[in-house]
Amino acid sequence: MFGDVVLGASSVVHLHGVAWDQPADLSSRAVQEKLSPVAIRAFFRLASHWKLRDEDARGLIGGISNGSFYQLKRSATKTSDAKTLVAKTLDQDKLTRVSLLVGIFKALNILYGTKLADAWVQLPNSNPIFGGQTPLAYMLKGGVPSMLRVRQLLDARRGGL
Repeated sequence: MFGDVVLGASSVVHLHGVAWDQPADLSSRAVQEKLSPVAIRAFFRLASHWKLRDEDARGLIGGISNGSFYQLKRSATKTSDAKTLVAKTLDQDKLTRVSLLVGIFKALNILYGTKLADAWVQLPNSNPIFGGQTPLAYMLKGGVPSMLRVRQLLDARRGGL
């Protein structure tokens, strides 16, 4: 869905030129440039599935300005050619946020049907970690730690807990 998987000569799986035998160094500018085009497209695809308001999408990706957000959005929808997105490089924080959100998106689609998976982040949730809020409101208020907690919750549910 988000990229091609290539098996290198050393039998190490590579996704967009990043080996999976160790975590990607998201502080490396070269890695950021390599992952950003795919991350940007993935982020806007999940934002579309979740029917996020632009304000909420801006908050999830790190509270970027309107201008920067719409520039990213235009570049993601203009073409799927990754070369046009190279100038739009996400920093380590934004790549981490997108990674967590993609993991949440994936877990929801494994746990639930498409309709519920796409609506889940905006539905009131009785789980005590949310305190009566929607998962979206919880993640917007708590940032990366809250996204990580939601990801862990869903991964635990996938594991049968």
